[in-house]
Amino acid sequence: MSDPIANVRHGHRITMTDRAWMQISGVLEVISFDTEEIVLDTEEGRMQIKGSGLFVKQLVIESGELEIEGHPDSISYSDIKKPASTASVFSRIFR
Repeated sequence: MSDPIANVRHGHRITMTDRAWMQISGVLEVISFDTEEIVLDTEEGRMQIKGSGLFVKQLVIESGELEIEGHPDSISYSDIKKPASTASVFSRIFR
C-alpha cells in the first residue's frame, strides 16, 4: 500500500530573505546536508544548495516545507526525480 502523503504535490517554491534565510516548498526528501551543501529531492528534481554556514532549521515532511539558515552561494537542479510511487510502477508492469 502506498503512502497517501507521498502522492500529494504541494508545488515547488523558494523564498529567500536577505540571502540568510530560505523557505523551500515541494521538498520530498533531504538526501544529505552539512554546513557547506544541502541536497534535496523536490517535486521538480534533485536540488543542490552550496554555501557556508548552512543549517536545516526545520523540516515538515507532511507539507514538504523546509527552512534553511546560512549563506547560500549557488542553487542548482538535476533532472533526477523521485518516482511518485513504487506501486504505480508495478501496476503498470502487471496489467
